[in-house]
Amino acid sequence: MSSPRALPSYLKGLLPLLVLFPLALLPAACKPSVDGTPDAPSTTQAAEVAGIDGDRLLRDISVLAHDSMEGRRTGTPGAERSRTFLLQEFPARGLQPLGGGWTSAFQFEGRGDAGTMEGLNVLGWIEGSEHPDRYIVVTAHYDHLGLRDDETYNGADDNASGTAALLALAGWFSENRPSHSLLFIALDAEEMGLQGARAFVADAPIPLESVAVNVNLDMVSRSEAGELYAAGTYHYPFLLSVVEAVAGRSEITLLTGHDSPDLPAGDDWTMSSDHGPFHEAGVPFLYFGVEDHAGYHQPSDVFEDITPEFYIRAVDTIRDVILTLDREGIPPR
Repeated sequence: MSSPRALPSYLKGLLPLLVLFPLALLPAACKPSVDGTPDAPSTTQAAEVAGIDGDRLLRDISVLAHDSMEGRRTGTPGAERSRTFLLQEFPARGLQPLGGGWTSAFQFEGRGDAGTMEGLNVLGWIEGSEHPDRYIVVTAHYDHLGLRDDETYNGADDNASGTAALLALAGWFSENRPSHSLLFIALDAEEMGLQGARAFVADAPIPLESVAVNVNLDMVSRSEAGELYAAGTYHYPFLLSVVEAVAGRSEITLLTGHDSPDLPAGDDWTMSSDHGPFHEAGVPFLYFGVEDHAGYHQPSDVFEDITPEFYIRAVDTIRDVILTLDREGIPPR
């Protein structure tokens, strides 16, 4: 997640290993056992959650948050490595390329003396069975803070969690075709000012008026209290009934809030992540995230400190929200 929250050697030999055998990079706790049975944390809970493949979800977040990704800072080899993984996984999850290909490049002015920088969004879609020209756009940024003072900012929760969730949702909906078209975007350069989202909104490959809602995932894997927030219903009250219905059957605590302009500074998340540019363009949004924790924008945001059972159930809850929106229909804007 980026503002307004306060911000607190390239391993070349691992790239082919990641591309061909990504499980080899996982911490021992997440590798399959000798007999092929996954030993990831909370695999029993994974089996209990209908729809979402919890074991694969945990593998994906551990890959994206691995030290070999070097914190996935935009424009670095670590970012390229994570993008290579996503470009492998998008078609594997049943997605189709949008328009001319899987990526969309954009340029922006970096902060300080960084000069002009380039980012790359990764896009894929599933065509809807009944409303192919209306879209639910699911977003998650895959970049993070990179290397600072010889420390790796792995960004497990922020935002390997949202990116791995995006892959899990893509896989589920490719096997359970939605009525609306679903567009999945792994966005770059969120930590540098929501640049990937701004670039998409400024030059969208689909008409923005065809986007029924943006569902943005940013920090969804770490909550000892078992609480996930859905922000956006203050601005778009028609979404409240869907969130409340799902909250009533969710196995985590799904809350609304953090989206009102009368909140103290930092508590209004309306512009805090990639849903912000969509909102500015008049596109309704739901932003799913947890409140700040000790690992936020710190080297301690690592895979080992996520809350696996909560994470799996949170992603399944988000799946339920998207499915409910898709089935019950979304009012035209």
